[in-house]
Formats: sequence, C-alpha cells, structure tokens
Amino acid sequence: MDLTFLDRSALKMVDEYCEYRRIVGDDDGGILFTPEQYEEYKRKMVPQRMKNRLYVSCGVPGGIDCVLIGPETRCFCSHGYKQHKTDFEIIPSERPLLLPCRVPGCLCSAYEYLPHIQAVPVRCRCKHLPQDHTEGGGHLCKKCDCSGFKSPYRCGCGQPTFNHQTLVETKSEREARGRPVGEDVPYAAMGGLTEFTSLFDGYTALEASGLLDKSEDDSQ
Repeated sequence: MDLTFLDRSALKMVDEYCEYRRIVGDDDGGILFTPEQYEEYKRKMVPQRMKNRLYVSCGVPGGIDCVLIGPETRCFCSHGYKQHKTDFEIIPSERPLLLPCRVPGCLCSAYEYLPHIQAVPVRCRCKHLPQDHTEGGGHLCKKCDCSGFKSPYRCGCGQPTFNHQTLVETKSEREARGRPVGEDVPYAAMGGLTEFTSLFDGYTALEASGLLDKSEDDSQ
C-alpha cells in the first residue's frame, strides 16, 4: 500500500474541507452540503461576496482601527461575527449598518465588538459582566440600576472602551477613509481582515510596521 498517496489524499481532503468551511461558514446548519448543493451555494454567494463585502472594525471615530473584526471575533451578545448577518444581496442605504445575530433566541440587533482581557470580557463600570446586561435596548443591567453597559477599560490607543465604536462599512466607504481593503475573496464573514497584520490590535500593527515610529519622528 502506498502510504504517500494516502497522506496526500488525506491532506487534499482536509484542504477541501477547510475551503468549504471558509466559504459556507455555518450556512449548512451543521449538515454538509451535497456536491450539487455546494456548487449551487457558490454560484449564488461567491459573486455576491466579491461585490458586497462588508468591512468591520472598532476604534475611536477619526482615529486608527483599534481592532479589525474576523469570523470568530465575539460580539457583545457573546456570539461570533460569523453568527451574525454578514451577506447582503443589496447593501442597505441606511447608516449605521446593522448586522443582527442569527442565533435563535438572541435579541442582539447589531454586531458590537467588546474587548476581552485574555478570554474574559471587560466589565461594566457597575462591575457586572456583559451577560448581566440586556443584549439590546441600551444594554441595561439586570442586577442593578446601571443605566447601560459602559466599560472604563482602556484600549492600547489610550482611550476608554466607551469612546470606541464598531463601524460596518462598504469597500468604497473604507477606501474613502484611506484604509486597506485587500483582495476580493469568496469567504464568509471576513469582516476587516485583509492581511496577516489584521490579526494585531491597531496600536501593535502600527508599531510592527514602523508607521508609529515614523509618525513620532514627523511630529518632532
């Protein structure tokens, strides 16, 4: 038996599955599409994504993109970005663009990034966690008379969490802000990821690229 052939065959199957998952995401409901269903899905969704991709980031308005949102990045409601509505046949003209959660029973009406310290989400000024607040309706606290979730935690940019906003924008809107858009891709829920440095926090990415040092030199 040719074990080399088996290894190559197994690796090819793994690559194909990874590609399938990146394209389909959770849209198959946990049951793999048949080859025919998969081809039909790609025929419909790939051109739509190449045309109508949405870019999602979080930062202080007018400042850097502190965080670029990816498929697994958690929302205030605790669900990942990929579990929200991210595909549109026609992008709504209203702003801000609202991306509601698709998890049954979740009342989240719009994706909203919330920082974590390691794996733990930041707390509100009332000391309670996000899950102690309502998913919608101003994130009112369920355990005290707090008027809404507001975290004093400071981002690497130096600004507190409550000064940050989650921004959902089209390719043309992002280009108008002078931000990178990368290449058009067919994958689901890519959010703001365009290159490897997208995985870094904004402050760290600037530092790694040398842009931070350059801006400091220019200010002297």
